[in-house]
Amino acid sequence: MMALALQLARRGWYTTRPNPRVGCVLARDGEIVGLGWHERAGGPHAEAAALAQAGARARGATAYVTLEPCCHHGRTPPCADTLIAAGVRRVVAAMTDPNPQVAGAGIRRLREAGIEVEVGLMGAEAAALNPGFILRHRAGRPYVRAKLAMTLDGRTAAADGRSQWITGAAARRDVQRLRARSCAIVTGIGTVLADDPALTLRPDELDPGEFATHVDARTIPPPLRVIVDSRGRTPARARLLAAPGPVLIATAGAEGDAEGPVEYGCFPGPDGRVDLSALLAGLAQRQVNEVLLEAGAVLSGAMLRAGLIDELVLYIAPKLLGERGRALFDLGEVLALGQAVPLAIADLRAVGDDWRLTAHPKTSAGGV
Repeated sequence: MMALALQLARRGWYTTRPNPRVGCVLARDGEIVGLGWHERAGGPHAEAAALAQAGARARGATAYVTLEPCCHHGRTPPCADTLIAAGVRRVVAAMTDPNPQVAGAGIRRLREAGIEVEVGLMGAEAAALNPGFILRHRAGRPYVRAKLAMTLDGRTAAADGRSQWITGAAARRDVQRLRARSCAIVTGIGTVLADDPALTLRPDELDPGEFATHVDARTIPPPLRVIVDSRGRTPARARLLAAPGPVLIATAGAEGDAEGPVEYGCFPGPDGRVDLSALLAGLAQRQVNEVLLEAGAVLSGAMLRAGLIDELVLYIAPKLLGERGRALFDLGEVLALGQAVPLAIADLRAVGDDWRLTAHPKTSAGGV
C-alpha cells in the first residue's frame, strides 16, 4: 500500500512546487477504497483526493500517506482534521513533515482523536521524493543539483571555448526532465556571455514516458532563472531575458541595464563576489526547493568548494578533447590526492550514445 502511495506521489513530480510530492492510499478490509496524490500547489492534498474518491467507504479505513498529514490552514484545510472527520481508523505515514508548522503536530492531533498512527514505513523512499522540500526546512537552503556535460577525458569545451554539442540529442532531452522538476535554474555570467543560453523549459522535448497521461507538459510552471552576476554585466539583449518566465540577477551590489521581467537581488560577499550561501538562503525564502545549476567551471567549482552542491549529474560523451580542452570544475590548486573531492556514485546508465552518471559529493554542507 505504501509503495503504491509512493507511485502516486510521483505523479506530481513536476507540478507540486513549492509543495511536497505526496501520495495517499485508503484501504479497508484488504480492499483499496481511495487513491489520491497532490497534483499542484493550491489544489487538493493527497489525503483529500483519496477521501473524495472513497466517500463513505473511508470510515474505518487505514490511510497510507507518504508524508505526515498537515494540521494548519493554508490554501486548503488541514488534512489531519479531514481524516478525523471521515472516520479513518488508522494512519500509516512514511515520515514526519519537516515544515515547522507541522513537524509532528499532525500526528499528535490524529492520536488525540483516537486514531492509531504509525510512522516510518518506507521513510527513506519518501524522503527521496522531496529532497529540496526537506533540506529547505531543515537547513534553510534548497537542494542543489549540478548538471554538466563532458567528454570521456573530463572536458566541457574545446580549447576555443565551443561546447555545442558535446552530448547527443537524447542527453539534451534528458536535461529537460531535470529542468522540469526544478524550482530554479542557476547559471553564471561567464556562461551567459560565452553561450547566451535561454535556459527555458521546452515541453515538446520532454520524454513522454516521464509523464502519466493526466499531465500536460505545457502546464508545468517555468522555473525561476537566476544569473550570478557580481558586477551587473548581463547584456540587455541576452536570450535568457527575452525568453518567457521570471529572471533574478544576483549581484554583489551593482545593477546593470537588463530589461524586461527582471529582478535584481543583492548578495554581497567579502571578496566583492556574490555570497553563494546567502543567495541560496534567499532562494529558500522564495520557497525554492530544488535548484538546477547549469554553469561553467568557475561557478560550479565555487559551489563545490563551498559544499553547496548536493548532487552531480554528469553527461559523459564518448569523445576526447585532450589537455587543452576546458576543465569541468575550477577547484583552485589541487596539489595532492588528499585534496580531491570525494564522490559517492549513485547511478550510471546509458542515455542515447552518452552516459549519465549521478553522484553525491561527500563534502556537501547539506544532507537530507
